[in-house]
Amino acid sequence: MCKAFGKHEVLKGVDLDIERGKVNVILGGSGAGKSVLVKHFMLLLRADKGGVWVDGTNVFELGPKELTGFRRKFGMVFQFAALFDSLTVEDNCAFPLREHTSKSQSEIADIVADRLEALGLAGTQKKFPGELSGGMRKRVGLARALVLQPEILIYDEPTTGLDPIATLNVDEMIMSTAERFKVTSVVISHYMASVFRIAQRVSMLRDGLIVACGSPDDFLHSSDEYVHTFVSTAGVTGGASPRQEEEETRPR
Repeated sequence: MCKAFGKHEVLKGVDLDIERGKVNVILGGSGAGKSVLVKHFMLLLRADKGGVWVDGTNVFELGPKELTGFRRKFGMVFQFAALFDSLTVEDNCAFPLREHTSKSQSEIADIVADRLEALGLAGTQKKFPGELSGGMRKRVGLARALVLQPEILIYDEPTTGLDPIATLNVDEMIMSTAERFKVTSVVISHYMASVFRIAQRVSMLRDGLIVACGSPDDFLHSSDEYVHTFVSTAGVTGGASPRQEEEETRPR
């Protein structure tokens, strides 16, 4: 997939597979093209060349009506939650349901309450975003993304601006959400500690190209100079990630 803005090439031939049902992390430094790539996933930009295939369909070939329905396969958790400050938690989460469904107010309230409870936010319905911690706002953003039952969740730099404890809580939220709701997760990040806690598959975006792809262990022991420098500079050491250890010890 290629995308340029004027003479500036941002994506220069991205070739990337996202594995269904797994937590897929896309790594990249500043200016690597992560934000532009995410906008293609969310169908906010169209590639100059290539496309985005989901279940065998190139979404850029869909008509307006088909595209509207197809977008509901995706949910987005924004970097800073992107909540409406003037709306309560309940109304923020209910917004997609009111916009895109014909459900009754009682049905909407039940769905919102269920998602909030699942994310440890029971009883917060009447609070406003300004009354919540950064980590709680992230969870409200996730609850809002989940109300339409998406198949694919995209997280844009989900731990930006959070302290280490809040970061750990968000990492656990991503893992538990993937397991409980059986969604495919795509996490855009550059925070290495989180990557090796949550990832089942990691891809490295550099200068508009995917330069490496594999398991977290592949990255930890990569001979690629750029990958090695990116990982070692972050202070990440070798050994299996907690996610890998959990999978390896899980009964089969």
